[in-house]
Amino acid sequence: MSTYIEIADWATLQTPAAHVRTQVFVHEQGVPAHEEWDVDDSTAIHAVLFHTNGQALGTSRLLQPQPNVAKVGRMAVLREWRGQGYGQRLLQAMLAIARDRGDREVVLSAQRSAEGLYAKHGFVSVGLPYDEVGIEHVAMRLVLMDDPMQK
Repeated sequence: MSTYIEIADWATLQTPAAHVRTQVFVHEQGVPAHEEWDVDDSTAIHAVLFHTNGQALGTSRLLQPQPNVAKVGRMAVLREWRGQGYGQRLLQAMLAIARDRGDREVVLSAQRSAEGLYAKHGFVSVGLPYDEVGIEHVAMRLVLMDDPMQK
């Protein structure tokens, strides 16, 4: 099946990204809607994976909480489209953006059920699991470059 990823700001991708996040996080996982939406959406870089028919199948966002550090978040793929590599493609898009802007590391808060996906891309768990919005998570980190002079 043909798909493509669009990268843009929240104003551009809010409708399709919000649709996917509402389906996955609010309806499927029971995250309260007021916990799903935050001010970070307005400053994040967003990615939405679309079917060529225009249907949004997955989404992710990339923040920069501090210089040279990227944070992947709100990664979601609609249930019926999981297992086809779409989450990996979204993650790869976020990592490419982080590398292109010179970030040296990427952090994220992974649901334990998705920990393996991130580990396949080199992320390592940092610290103990914790509860976030009623779902067990673990902090993960990926070092993109150890020496800033390698850039």
